[in-house]
Amino acid sequence: MDKKKLLQLLGEFKAGKKSLSSVAEKIGSMGYEDIVFAKVDHHRKQRQGFCEVIFAPGKTPAQVGAIAKKLLEKSDTLLVTRASAKAYKEVRKANKLAVYHELSGAITVEPKAGKKRRGNLLIISAGTSDIPVAEEAAVSADIMGMRVTTVFDVGVAGIHRLLSQRKNLDEADCVIVVAGMDGALASVVGGMVSKPVIAVPTSVGYGAAFNGLAPLLAMLNSCAGGVAVVNIDNGYGAAALAHRILSPKVEK
Repeated sequence: MDKKKLLQLLGEFKAGKKSLSSVAEKIGSMGYEDIVFAKVDHHRKQRQGFCEVIFAPGKTPAQVGAIAKKLLEKSDTLLVTRASAKAYKEVRKANKLAVYHELSGAITVEPKAGKKRRGNLLIISAGTSDIPVAEEAAVSADIMGMRVTTVFDVGVAGIHRLLSQRKNLDEADCVIVVAGMDGALASVVGGMVSKPVIAVPTSVGYGAAFNGLAPLLAMLNSCAGGVAVVNIDNGYGAAALAHRILSPKVEK
C-alpha cells in the first residue's frame, strides 16, 4: 500500500472514524481483487510505477469492461491495449470519459489531476504501415506521463526524410523506432544519437519478413550500441521501457 494512504487509514482508525475490522479489510483488499476470471492488481503502480494495463485480445468485451471497472474504482487512470470497438463500449459503461484510439485499438482514461511530465520521448515509424504500432507506443507513453513527439514515414528508403529530423533527434531523451521489413531504421538511428534507442519490429512486410521475425533479428544484431529491442508489434512494451528509463527525470 502507498505510505500516504496507509498513514491516512491508520489516522482515521486512531481518530475513531474507522473500526479495526474495516481497516484490516481495507489493507487486505489493497493488493489484488479476485473476480473469478481475473485477479485485478491494484498495487501494480506501487511496485512498477504505472497501473495494471489490460491486454484485450483473448478477453471478451464484457471481461475487459469488468476488469476496467474494478481498476477504475481505485485508480483514475486506465490503459487498455488492442481493444475492439465492442470492448470500448463496455469500458464506457464504467467511465464515460474513456477514449478509444481507433488506429491502435487503445482505450484510455486520463487522470483528472493531470500528470507530471518526464523526459522527451521521440517515436519514429519507418513507414505509414507501421503507424498503428507507433500509435500504441505514443498513447501508452502519453498516459504514463512522458512528453511525446511523433514522426512518421522516415524509413531508410528515403534517408533524407530522417536527416531532416535532426532537431527532434537532438532534443529527445529517448527514441522509440518502429519498423518492419528490414528493420534497418533502428540501426541508423542508433548510430546518430547518444541516447537510448528502443527498437520495435513490426509484422509489416512481404513473405520473407516472416511476420516481423526478419526485422526482429536485424534489430537484435544491430552494430549500433545502446539499442534495446522489444517483441514484434509491441508498442506498449517499448513505452513501458521508456517510462522506466525516463522516470528519474520527474520534475519536482
